[in-house]
Amino acid sequence: MILLYCHTILPAMKIKFLSPAACLASLCASLLCISAMSEEALFPFVLPWDDAAPGVVNLSGWLPRPAGKSGHVTAGTDGHLYAGKERIRFFGVDLAFSGNIPTHGDAGKIAARMAKFGINIVRFHIMDSRRFPDGILARGANGTRNLDPEALDRLDYFADQLIRNGIYVNMCLLNYRPICAADGLPPEIEKAGGSPFQQRHVVGFFNEKVLDLQKEYARRLLTHRNSYTGRTYAEDPAVAFVEINNENGLIHAWMKKWLDDLPELFLSELRQQWNRWLLQRYATTEKLKQAWAVGEKAVGTEILPNGNFTRQLDGWTLERHAGAEAAAVIAEDAPDSLPAMKSVKISVTKPGTRSWHVRFEQTGITVQKEQTYTLSFLAKADKAAEADVCIEQMHEPWRPLSARKNLSLTAKWQKFHFVLTSTEADTNARVVFDPAMKAGDLWLADVSLKPGGLAGLEPGENVERSAVPLFTKEQFDDRTPAAQRDWIRFLWETEDRYWQTMYDYLKKDLGVKSLVIATASGYSTPNLMAKMDGVDSHAYWQHPVFPGKPWDSENWFVRNETMVDSRGGILPELALRRVLGKPFCVTEYGNPAPNTYASEGHLLRSAYAALQDWDYISASRYSHSDKWNVGCIINYFDINQHPTKMATLIPAAAMYLRGDVKPARQLVVASLDKEREIDLLRFNRNPWEMPSAENAGVQKEEMLIHRVAIATEGCAVPEDALKPEQARATGDRFVSDTGELVWSLQEQKQGVVTVDTDRNKAVIGFGGGKRFELGGVVIEPGPTRQAGWSAITLTAMEGGLLKAPCRLLVTATGVTENTKMVWKNPEKSSVGKNWGEAPTLVEGIPARITLPFPAASVEVWTLDERGQRKESFKAEAGAKGTAVVAIGPDRRTIWYEIVVK
Repeated sequence: MILLYCHTILPAMKIKFLSPAACLASLCASLLCISAMSEEALFPFVLPWDDAAPGVVNLSGWLPRPAGKSGHVTAGTDGHLYAGKERIRFFGVDLAFSGNIPTHGDAGKIAARMAKFGINIVRFHIMDSRRFPDGILARGANGTRNLDPEALDRLDYFADQLIRNGIYVNMCLLNYRPICAADGLPPEIEKAGGSPFQQRHVVGFFNEKVLDLQKEYARRLLTHRNSYTGRTYAEDPAVAFVEINNENGLIHAWMKKWLDDLPELFLSELRQQWNRWLLQRYATTEKLKQAWAVGEKAVGTEILPNGNFTRQLDGWTLERHAGAEAAAVIAEDAPDSLPAMKSVKISVTKPGTRSWHVRFEQTGITVQKEQTYTLSFLAKADKAAEADVCIEQMHEPWRPLSARKNLSLTAKWQKFHFVLTSTEADTNARVVFDPAMKAGDLWLADVSLKPGGLAGLEPGENVERSAVPLFTKEQFDDRTPAAQRDWIRFLWETEDRYWQTMYDYLKKDLGVKSLVIATASGYSTPNLMAKMDGVDSHAYWQHPVFPGKPWDSENWFVRNETMVDSRGGILPELALRRVLGKPFCVTEYGNPAPNTYASEGHLLRSAYAALQDWDYISASRYSHSDKWNVGCIINYFDINQHPTKMATLIPAAAMYLRGDVKPARQLVVASLDKEREIDLLRFNRNPWEMPSAENAGVQKEEMLIHRVAIATEGCAVPEDALKPEQARATGDRFVSDTGELVWSLQEQKQGVVTVDTDRNKAVIGFGGGKRFELGGVVIEPGPTRQAGWSAITLTAMEGGLLKAPCRLLVTATGVTENTKMVWKNPEKSSVGKNWGEAPTLVEGIPARITLPFPAASVEVWTLDERGQRKESFKAEAGAKGTAVVAIGPDRRTIWYEIVVK
């Protein structure tokens, strides 16, 4: 392959008849050649924000116009979406802030450009957080109850333009609205914070006044008549979906400790509801006490040796990974109450980028399944800091064996006391402390782990007097399993009442004819979400991390890792949340910038969404603002000015929207009823990891091979479905049961995914220097700036790939960054505020693509930023009457058109 690529660049080189000395010289020249190719300069490539020109990359003809022409979108009995009698898949984007309300002059251009890239649905998202012109809340008004007339006019006009271009609408109701006292709520509401204002929204799950505000907003938006379409959003068939509440849920809020931190005014209301629920269930305190007493356990004898550090660090280990630097030493520093006690001082001088890069632990511990353990210790830090502690496996797959407990540390010694329940038995477990991902000092003293410690009803707790407290997240483990189940069940039923109330209000009171979904299923549970018209989920590959303040524009990082080196990346997290018999939607998905492998995102998502036969996938986000013509990447999420993300939408749409990748033949189903779901919630209390098919036994790699789904309570499982234990993926190469998709991890840190269908071929990942034979087509990627990593696709836009005549599109993408972008570190995980400026720069990818046609019948064009023909060049004659298309950095493009006569 080395000589092959140099032959491509240096046509005069002859390989066949070289002497040994000449071979050595050629090899040296080849290595120099490869080095030059891999470091080829990036070149400007900006896709115009307002381009809708016809051509090979214009997919607008694929979209029936206007959207909604066949009536309202419905959910069929097969669990899929239909427009009239025809199945429909949605391939979308979302918008935020002022991006939702462009000017009339821009709206039509944006809609036409979206249609060009195959986008057939737009999610109106985060409209409710700001006043016009950055949102739709009324200017100059007190509170958030009024919508701005000009904002509504812009929204209406834009929606009309989208519909005319064949693009449906998804209306997301509650996002980050800053409800406040001026809305008629008690002033205490403004003491609730959370991820922008979402903790305030949590109150609406149990408080009528806050719920009424949500209803009022829905009424004012959805029953407002669009003067351009002549319809309300409630009745418009082009409004495919209405979402109730973005990324929120009562159980989720409890797991985030948002409930624990609510003002007492609201906590007392929830406490009254909790006690009424218990009274209805048990009738008396005595009966409640008897029920909760089952499983009470006194504290046993010590498990951890040297928890007081009298034998220095004997039995304790400090782990450091990925270049992190830290030290642990015995200190005389101790609480005033225990002056003779020793402590350990852990000093982190160079933090890692993951919580486990610095760990202080004691290993070799034996734990029993569903046994409770009381963990206690003293801790402090040199300044306010966070840390975590839990029991984990000390062996692959390194799973946590208990809930992870968060420590909010100060410069003063604090006593911490946790009751942990082991999810499984293990003879080689560890107690592990993870300091925060920042430099600083942490002290620990008097570390103890003992079996037992469970209590049912505590002294003084009485249900008749409404004196049973709410269970905080940190104290939850102190209670018996029966008490835990009751608390989770109460939250579950309270949350269910909220979703059903909002659903009925939208459908019955407002007459909404769209499909209604509640929230992303990672933020609520499968059985709750299954009660809606469809199930949604969100995921991001390497979401930005903020080690200091949330959303600090200087102190952040996006791990610069490729999905192809993982076992499915973020895709299993989505697939394992699909509910059998319900349309499955992914309304937010992203590979945030400045990840240099981001070109893979849409391609992998679309290929496997088609394999899974999902109904709606959406890229997050098209734009956060109305600054459309910036010519560069301006933040983590926006794709409209990200050239490789936009260009790869075309082959991604073909794979998914056109259905080029076939659905998997076999279905793997895990059953998960309400009671099992409640029990799983006792053990897994990560607020972003609600129960999924993986918790019910499905191996995550199975989604790379078969379709996977959860059968919720009352859902019949098809007779031919596989049970989780019947489908166990092995090895490091995962081939879909259709044979069209292969995810290979056979070479360490050299992952590659291939697509091989009748109308698509793709090589995504570390393909440099390798030859991929894909059903009559051969793709040979060349060396690149990222060790041979590239994303190369070949798509039949007219005809097929193996029979003339046909019209084909090649996309070849790699690194993308801005002019004058300043990286903060060698691994390119952050640029801080130095995003650079226009124009965006891209990498030209070298490759040889062999087609099963005579070279004389093949003509190739490079395409410009609008996807229009720029320069033509001939294919080379290959072996056995084939044509070889050689592409590379010298072409200064990321896409090509091939016409076969």
